[in-house]
Amino acid sequence: MLPLQQFIALLLLFIFVSSFSAALAQNHEDPTIRTMEAFSGYPVHHPSSYVFSNPISSLSVDSDTLVKQIEELSTFSDSPAPSVTRILYTEKDVLARRFVKNLMGLSGLSVREDAVGNIFGRWDGSEPELPAVATGSHVDAIPFSGKYDGVVGVLGALEAINVLKRSGFKPKRSLEIIFFTSEEPTRFGISCLGSRLLAGSDALAKALETTVDGQNISFIDAASSAGYLTDPAQISTVFLKKGSYSAFLELHIEQGPILEEEGISIGVVTAIAAPASLKVEFEGTGGHAGAVLMPYRNDAGLAAAELALAVEKHVLDSGSIDTVGTVGILELHPGAINSIPSKSHLEIDTRDIDEERRNTVIKKIHESADEIAKRRQVKLSEFKIINQDPPAHSEKSIIEAMVSATKDLNLTHKLMISRAYHDSLFMARVSPMGMIFIPCYKGYSHKPEEFASPKDMSNGVKVLALTLAKLSLQ
Repeated sequence: MLPLQQFIALLLLFIFVSSFSAALAQNHEDPTIRTMEAFSGYPVHHPSSYVFSNPISSLSVDSDTLVKQIEELSTFSDSPAPSVTRILYTEKDVLARRFVKNLMGLSGLSVREDAVGNIFGRWDGSEPELPAVATGSHVDAIPFSGKYDGVVGVLGALEAINVLKRSGFKPKRSLEIIFFTSEEPTRFGISCLGSRLLAGSDALAKALETTVDGQNISFIDAASSAGYLTDPAQISTVFLKKGSYSAFLELHIEQGPILEEEGISIGVVTAIAAPASLKVEFEGTGGHAGAVLMPYRNDAGLAAAELALAVEKHVLDSGSIDTVGTVGILELHPGAINSIPSKSHLEIDTRDIDEERRNTVIKKIHESADEIAKRRQVKLSEFKIINQDPPAHSEKSIIEAMVSATKDLNLTHKLMISRAYHDSLFMARVSPMGMIFIPCYKGYSHKPEEFASPKDMSNGVKVLALTLAKLSLQ
């Protein structure tokens, strides 16, 4: 027989063990616990695992703060609300950078910048020597655009990190937010300038040594005025080695109407269409609009107008709905109502998910430009391909992780192609890549009416947070 005190002690131990086992069993029945175990790959009760101390229900997005941050960032603009104009290296751009860097610091991230102003905010993992998992986007904005393009991917990424921190999650791989310099081509005519350089574009680094904006301000001088590089030799210091990150994710508004129209919460991007940009110039003789009779004119303006229509024809003749073309800029010189244009300048954007088909369209546009110049007896003074990028495909394992996160959160999803280009297009040259889309009002973007609801942003942030967590544990 056991002494009474020993019996009581054993009984209490039995009760404690039974209660603890019952609690664990209940946890395994709890769908949120099962979800956490499924996406993390570790049991939630295991003391040595990198997990959340709370179930998924605790992954609460502070959407009120996120909305306030987006609103505050939108005030750094060179155009009146509700529009946003934020051009590379301008005063408002510098203020926006300062605002985001401050938020990164408040979230406990270590912040650094490279020579062209790409900004990095890192949360060190338990194994910081491993390649980090990165996420991010841009905050520059074309003239008179909206508040959400790119911004959701920067401030939303910051909120995703905060969500993980509040939940008690401990990453294995470090998590890093990237604020990319100049995704928009507004000032220097180069899209995704920062991410192209990170991907190691020697051609761009060389071109930037002599690149100037519309006011004849050089890229080097503009960057220096914002506190960045002062010597062209510094540009190449930005380059990243392939494999610098284990994965890159970008959260973004769809910029199209599909998700909203179909009532779907999340778009999982499988590929990004291949963009190309062209600059074309015609030169004629010009003259007085009344004195020069029609048979004697060499009108550079009409040559440009005819080429614009040819762009539309060649795109439609491709036979694919995925082929698109846009004449986004058409300028005439001298620009007077009573003067025949002596010069015309066009900038053309054409894209396709099929690189060969897109290149065929470019070839036909060039042939049309030659034919129009010859027939109208004007000079085709320039036909320049500014960029001609290949498409990018999302990594299968990252697609699976994003889809898994949407299912864990009971959100609907759709596999999609992005026909707009993003920094992810070039980050795919550095690391495996994936993108998350959220709905936006009527698909509006690049205009003041651009809008994403707090609920949709919250859904996107949660999917991003869970996917980052999963990838950080691999």
